[in-house]
Amino acid sequence: MNAAPEIVVEGGASIDGVPLFAPLSLVLRAGEWTCLLGGSGVGKSTVLRLIAGLQTGATFDGAIRASDDQPVVPRVAYMAQDDLLLPWADVARNVTLGARLRGEKPDAGRLTRLLGRVGLADHAHKKPAELSGGQRQRAALARTLMEDKQIILLDEPFSALDARTRADMQELAVELLQGRTVLLVTHDPGEAARLGQTIAVMSHRSLDHCAVPASPAPRRVDDIEMLEAQGALLRLLRERAA
Repeated sequence: MNAAPEIVVEGGASIDGVPLFAPLSLVLRAGEWTCLLGGSGVGKSTVLRLIAGLQTGATFDGAIRASDDQPVVPRVAYMAQDDLLLPWADVARNVTLGARLRGEKPDAGRLTRLLGRVGLADHAHKKPAELSGGQRQRAALARTLMEDKQIILLDEPFSALDARTRADMQELAVELLQGRTVLLVTHDPGEAARLGQTIAVMSHRSLDHCAVPASPAPRRVDDIEMLEAQGALLRLLRERAA
């Protein structure tokens, strides 16, 4: 895989002429995690979907570009809050869905390696109903990685998990997505403080860039700087919602 590019999003969006978010400039630094926080309805997922080239229902007046001047959308992989696994397909077929939809033969060796890395080697032929919530999210992460893209967009992918499983999944994602340019959209200041190398808080009117703890991600859950950053982010979220 070639080196992941920096992505720049500049512009504003509206729905039926009503502003959704004011003009902003968001930089996703190459090979790093950017965490985008904000209240419900401020346009966080719209930004993510714009980068992915998906329908948003909004009119975007701006530009999205990569630092290498190559197209962005073909290099994107997307992981949603819901695992979106096909209930009638086993783990192996869910993970290789992208290749099969394109009429390509899945890379069996890559599939085996990925299932091993996410701890699902012994579950390849199980259906989603036979898996725990954490195992389902591991399968969704493996499906995202199977695409081998440079730009990874994560829309609240761990929010439905219990606290321990969520922490485990955060650590696994950081390990497996190393070197990718990652945008994580989240409501959780603790998650952003733990994972972000760049952290921004979005409102309808502004985009505030926030201080990031010095320690490398994923930070310990009891890291003092991480906890202080979490508190500062929560205060800012409250201020922007007022």
